[in-house]
Order: sequence, then C-alpha cells, then structure tokens
Amino acid sequence: MRGRYLDVTFRHGRPLAAYLHLPRRPGRKTQTTRRAGEGLVVDLDVDGRPIGIEITAPQTLTLAALNEILSDYHLPESTQEELTPLGVA
Repeated sequence: MRGRYLDVTFRHGRPLAAYLHLPRRPGRKTQTTRRAGEGLVVDLDVDGRPIGIEITAPQTLTLAALNEILSDYHLPESTQEELTPLGVA
C-alpha cells in the first residue's frame, strides 16, 4: 500500500488538473466514480473504497471542501502544505 500523494498537470505554468492518490491495496482499480462537489470526482474501487480524488478545477478547490470529502470517507484531513502545488488558499 502506497501513501497518499498528489499529481498535478500544469499548462502554461498553471495547474490544469490534479489527482489525489489515496492509499489502496495493490491491483485495485476504479470501478465507479462519484461527483463530490464543484470540480471534484471520487474514484471508488469494487468494494466502494475511495482510491483517488480527481480535481478537475483546481482554481476553485478549497482545503475545506477537500477535507469534507476526506472526512466523509473517514480519511485523514489534507493540509495546506499537501496542496501547495495547486496554490489553494
């Protein structure tokens, strides 16, 4: 199981999209997705466990919105430091 990490895609020096990878068992893939707010999509495995969060609108993301989703799945909150590459205030 790998720890949580953030992948960010940039275009012209600005974040275009991002993906917050969540810890998962090896070989787990996305079975379904769930919209979770403005510009956020949660990827769920076959057992309904979250394996990642797609951030399709990083310019509108707030730390509070992300932490609300993480809380819904009983996962540790994110920190400002973790989201620094997105420029989230």
